[in-house]
Amino acid sequence: MQSNSTNSRERTQNEEEKAEQIRETGSLSLEEGKEKHRIKLLTIVGEIEGHEAVSGNTKSTKYEHLLPMLAEVEDSEEIDGILILLNTLGGDVEAGLSIAEMIASLSKPTVSLVLGGSHSIGGPLAVSAQYSFIVPSGTMIIHPVRSNGMFIGVPQSLHNMIRTQDRITKFLADHSHMKKERIEELMLNPTELVKDVGTLLEGEEAVKEGLIDEVGGLSSALHKLHEMIDIWIQKKSENV
Repeated sequence: MQSNSTNSRERTQNEEEKAEQIRETGSLSLEEGKEKHRIKLLTIVGEIEGHEAVSGNTKSTKYEHLLPMLAEVEDSEEIDGILILLNTLGGDVEAGLSIAEMIASLSKPTVSLVLGGSHSIGGPLAVSAQYSFIVPSGTMIIHPVRSNGMFIGVPQSLHNMIRTQDRITKFLADHSHMKKERIEELMLNPTELVKDVGTLLEGEEAVKEGLIDEVGGLSSALHKLHEMIDIWIQKKSENV
């Protein structure tokens, strides 16, 4: 009886810890799957928060939460791969790029899944994984960098914005199947967005353009990640 009571308390404690982890960081460890792989689930939702805190009423993803978590995942023997769920309208460019670069540098298998949308700096975040999915109703918006009030109206500031834009374009081209010239063409398209330039790509369109690898949902993303983990584990064992 005492053993059953102890097990019950441990299960309750584990459930409370998981719930707290989801509330605080939007992450969860998937360790009880049929494939027996240990997967870290990360969510990137709302606005990407950088050096300045967003409004208390705005959902946000804080880069100071994600960066240490990604470093821990890379160094951990307890994690085999990462599934990243995205639904973001964008946000801080520097923070978004730093997260994207961190994901792209991971040695473990990574898969991303765009659910509602992955707009603006969400584009680099979506393609930073080794393989990317988007649901049929999901959207990607590619548009030029906008001033957030931190730039001074002088030629040097414009030059800095252009360089930042080039960094984003290069990252998208390097981590997808799109050419830099095509990305820039869609980015400066004046016909797609009301009172703005840029292009909105829905699920199938994002795949046809080569920005995202495949249309699919959660089951497809998990299946692909398990396949990638199997290959990764086999390669590790061959190199031992």
